[in-house]
Amino acid sequence: MSIFFRSGRPGLHRVLVRLALISGMAVAAASVQAQPAHSAKVPAPVDTPYPGTIALHVDARDTAQGIFRVHETIPVRPGRMTLLYPAWIPGDHSPTGPVAMLAGLELRANGKLLTWTRDEYDVYAFHVDVPAGVSQIDADFQYLSSRHGGFEMTDRMLMLEWNKMALYPAGHYTRRITFKPSVTLPQGWKFGSALRAASASDGTTTFKPVTFNNLVDSPIYAGKYFKRVDLAPGAKVSVHLDMVADAPKDLALTPEQLKMHRSLVTQATRLFGSHHYDHYDFLLSLSDHLAGNGLEHHQSSENGLGADYFTHWEASAPDRDLLAHEYTHSWNGKFRRPADLWTPNFNVPMGDSLLWVYEGQTQYWGFVLTARSGMWSPRQFRDALAIVAAKYDHDRPGFQWRTLEDTTNDPTAARRAPLPYRSWQMSEEYYSAGQMVWLAIDAKLRALTHDRKSLDDFARAFFGIDNGSYVTHTYTFDDVVAALNGVAKYDWAKFLRTHAYTRNPPLLDGLRAAGWKLVYTDKKSPYEQRYDDSSQSARHLYNYAWSIGMTMNKDGTVNDVLWDGPAFKAGVSTGATLIAVNGHDYSDAALRDAIAAAKHATAPIRLTFKYQGGIRTVDVDYHEGLKYPHLVRIKGTPDYLSRIIAPRK
Repeated sequence: MSIFFRSGRPGLHRVLVRLALISGMAVAAASVQAQPAHSAKVPAPVDTPYPGTIALHVDARDTAQGIFRVHETIPVRPGRMTLLYPAWIPGDHSPTGPVAMLAGLELRANGKLLTWTRDEYDVYAFHVDVPAGVSQIDADFQYLSSRHGGFEMTDRMLMLEWNKMALYPAGHYTRRITFKPSVTLPQGWKFGSALRAASASDGTTTFKPVTFNNLVDSPIYAGKYFKRVDLAPGAKVSVHLDMVADAPKDLALTPEQLKMHRSLVTQATRLFGSHHYDHYDFLLSLSDHLAGNGLEHHQSSENGLGADYFTHWEASAPDRDLLAHEYTHSWNGKFRRPADLWTPNFNVPMGDSLLWVYEGQTQYWGFVLTARSGMWSPRQFRDALAIVAAKYDHDRPGFQWRTLEDTTNDPTAARRAPLPYRSWQMSEEYYSAGQMVWLAIDAKLRALTHDRKSLDDFARAFFGIDNGSYVTHTYTFDDVVAALNGVAKYDWAKFLRTHAYTRNPPLLDGLRAAGWKLVYTDKKSPYEQRYDDSSQSARHLYNYAWSIGMTMNKDGTVNDVLWDGPAFKAGVSTGATLIAVNGHDYSDAALRDAIAAAKHATAPIRLTFKYQGGIRTVDVDYHEGLKYPHLVRIKGTPDYLSRIIAPRK
């Protein structure tokens, strides 16, 4: 899953998804791209090799202006050809390729400028007539990197994603097009990547030739302050943590933190019983300026967190499942992938029908592996899960009209743009609602087998096949059902259809079946309190979703309103600015105190808002006090939840 945390990058933010759970906020997109339309002028991809190797060079030294300068040398034959800019990026689940950021495109043959035309229906396609006698063309353009809410390039670090830096020939599978990539970085900078260098000189690194699909799957994180840590010492297959930071002090891991991150690798290997990479690199930016990110790749992952991830460890608890989530995707999403999410190139539309497996089960394992590795305590795991469960207790009325499966259309329909009244409209519930489905499956497998088998057995059988291979194996709904039946016989097709294809799915059944139930108290859990304590402003949201039914931004604006909740019924709207509570100036403390006091009073809570140039006061008739979610044991039932997160030996 992929998301820019600060810039609102699509894909899934998994990080923003979890933030949306606690806040009700919509997942935001930095920009909305036009969907590529079918055009008869664009050749369809066929499984034949493209003749020759495309040389691609990126000059990434202009950190002051955030400009990547690209040069390609493309072997060609005379005649009409089409060059494509990648649109459908794996992990984004929608056509998010930032073609609008491509500028200054020039094509030349033997030094002479060629005329190109953009396709009239597909803005990602560029047509050019190659003259007779020409065997190669040169392409030059600039990629103008994002600076909306977060940067892709700063004076201390950058993220380089090759899909943004390349045009490729239409008419071939991307696995049959070979590139020879190279990059020039600022003097003295170091980088991490799944790519392997062939040579290096004067700040320029040339990599070994690679197919285009694997090039796009192998981004670079580079920086002035860089540190590489071995997470699998002594193992046959290497795993490293490659970090770039705003300052050298941010790169300081304690021995205990290093032990936890190494344990993550160990626990994932024990879970899946396999690896599907020759080597693996966690690319991690620690920055308050570079855009935070979470995007899966087969042999690496992009992970962006605040500069204080290590140095303020206690406050970073809500961020710690990012690495586990993206790492799990190496098995689920990259090696094994829903059949309609595999496409022959990056401009054939993808389908998202099984994202509740691809992302939902990954979200489940992300939580579990974070706990098994010790990066979360059992209490932190339960507190995080309580927040997820609470959203499906009464905070998703949208399931009255939509199914979980229908939300797999959201990346394409909404493009991760902000959505009003998210609890009614919903947005990509396949992440966390999917997580609750897989908890229910795990509990059911344990009950059916008297705790002798579990979802661990499914994971090993489904994702652990062909150890060492990283050739994608696709799957269908029937494949999932068959694999579950291989663990324990049951009517899994009906079970899955009830949870994913039916309105009002029983999403809390799995929690109860695992021996725990959801309750509310007037005190935040320590985990939830970390959101308020976090130094990252994008996380700083005041959450009253489970009481009056709204969440507040730090600046006093209403972030979201629960559909049919008390605030909604009073007429509160998303985007309004709260300026007074019961006649007194607004502050978070004033609102919190007013909600608590109303529990012992009959008068409504009077809120005054500034909205659309006017002032409006509404009365919120709510008297149940502050409410925050927690999990408690159901006496007399098996405690499957504690067994699920126990480290594997």
